[in-house]
Amino acid sequence: MILLAPLALATVVGVGLLYPWGQPEPQPAILVGTPVHGDVSATATGPCLSPGDVQVGAPAEGTQQCLTVDVLLSDGDAAGQTIRKIMPLEPSTPRFAAGDAVVLSFAGDDARNPDSYQLVDFQRGLPLVALAALFAIAVIVLGRWSGLAALGALVLSFAVLALFVLPAILAGENPLLVAICGAGLIMFIALYLTHGLSARTSVAVLGTLVSLALIGGISAIFSAAASLTGLDEDTSSLIAALGHGIDARGLLLAGVVIGALGVLDDVTVTQTSAVWELRRANPGLGWRELYAAGVRIGRDHVGSAVNTLVMAYAGAALPVLLVSSLSGVGLGSILGSQDIAQEIVRTLAGSIGIVAAVPVTTLLAALIAAREPVSPGSRRTG
Repeated sequence: MILLAPLALATVVGVGLLYPWGQPEPQPAILVGTPVHGDVSATATGPCLSPGDVQVGAPAEGTQQCLTVDVLLSDGDAAGQTIRKIMPLEPSTPRFAAGDAVVLSFAGDDARNPDSYQLVDFQRGLPLVALAALFAIAVIVLGRWSGLAALGALVLSFAVLALFVLPAILAGENPLLVAICGAGLIMFIALYLTHGLSARTSVAVLGTLVSLALIGGISAIFSAAASLTGLDEDTSSLIAALGHGIDARGLLLAGVVIGALGVLDDVTVTQTSAVWELRRANPGLGWRELYAAGVRIGRDHVGSAVNTLVMAYAGAALPVLLVSSLSGVGLGSILGSQDIAQEIVRTLAGSIGIVAAVPVTTLLAALIAAREPVSPGSRRTG
């Protein structure tokens, strides 16, 4: 508690100072249309013709083909009206069919004018809700009360991201500081709610904090050394939408910290649990023996954890990797490009933090577990 109390206080103070109290919500510099829902009633493929035009004779070979989609609007000012949208058939064009529930973007003055709408996406609410319900049922069936607590911690973690991290960054605060405070708050909430108030959980919290600080430091040093700007396609789109600058490199570092948090929680909780179980199985073990045994367990765990982190980042960056491999400029140039280099820094910095979490957390757990009194029913072998 002596170690954790100042850190918890610093987290709460940091959140209070960085939160945009009383500031107006940022407005996008680029006009964003209002979402309108609808259902596709009919589709047809043919030559690209303006409304009212008629195709005479057979179309010439190689003529651009278009998809004509009739959509019955289910909400908005023109609910119940059917509009027709014509889109060029490109490899990137979604293939809409009759019966599809879709989302349109309305940006105009006349709600009955089809030109005021853009057909942008499918409706995905129902399958996502069904998948979330299936996930919740699986967690509760296996974990019971612990699973219910884990779901509660997950909801609160998303609340911290939505209600603090995102508004603070959009308000212009330093993204790395916001991510550190947000990750600390998530960590305290998630670990204590899921695993309870105990010395074992406190050790996991301390180990996670130390590892996060290490990840943030290494990421900052090597992103600066590699001259990473953080200006990938998504960040550039964000800056264009905001209409003002943002610390793109800080946003990159913030993503590293938050992305590594989940894997770190897994490693630190597992290590503390292993040390406490070793102590319970053999109360005669001192802190040195507990540390040595715990590190041996951690060596097996860290390999799979690092691989999990690498594969997660590689999966997220797969389109970038595919585009880079098509460029034909050589492996060195591909790895040194902005998009790939930032993923390398993100992955390796997170992996170093995971590796460091094993000895750090195990040492803290061994020192504290060895001082706990042994219950009369515990097995003694030494």
